[in-house]
Amino acid sequence: MERLYTMKEASKLLGVHIRTIQKWDKAGKIRCVRTVGGKRRVPESEIKRILGVHEERKIVGYARVSSHARKGDLERQIELIRKYAEKRNWKVEILEDVGSGLKDDRRNFQKLLKMVMNKEVSKVVIAYPDRLTRFGFKTLEDFFKSYGTEIIVINKEGRSPREELIEDLVTLTSHFAGKLYGMRSYKYKKVVEGVKQLICDP
Repeated sequence: MERLYTMKEASKLLGVHIRTIQKWDKAGKIRCVRTVGGKRRVPESEIKRILGVHEERKIVGYARVSSHARKGDLERQIELIRKYAEKRNWKVEILEDVGSGLKDDRRNFQKLLKMVMNKEVSKVVIAYPDRLTRFGFKTLEDFFKSYGTEIIVINKEGRSPREELIEDLVTLTSHFAGKLYGMRSYKYKKVVEGVKQLICDP
């Protein structure tokens, strides 16, 4: 949420008297918001606008794979994002993660969230919707939009519904089997391999 300054704080930042800000507000030269009690508050964006502070937002590309064994796919995603940006003369910063899309504690995913909430990002470019999150993409899209950030999906139909469902089932099984038995245990490997054989065989 955008920071709101009291009239006293705003007058110090702008170097003018409080009455001047009140006059600007009445004349439409500055946008103030009112509290429940009817007091004026000045949004940070208005302070920056009047001071002539222009902050250019970044364009961020995000790529993810579930394991190090799929490093080649990670490189393909990054290349796809870079080419997409180059065609539009965009300077893009790439963030990448190796980890399950079910986990929200991915290091660079968390970094991206903080950048978005700090209003540092104008666009997030991804190869496929599930690279950002396995579930709840629309919710995340609306969340980013509330901070003025647009999510651009390069390939919206990269895989068939069957392929997506299979990957979701394997990812869910892997996640919960890891919680039950530990990621390195024999039981974990047996359960995951068993599910893969069961649903992936024609």
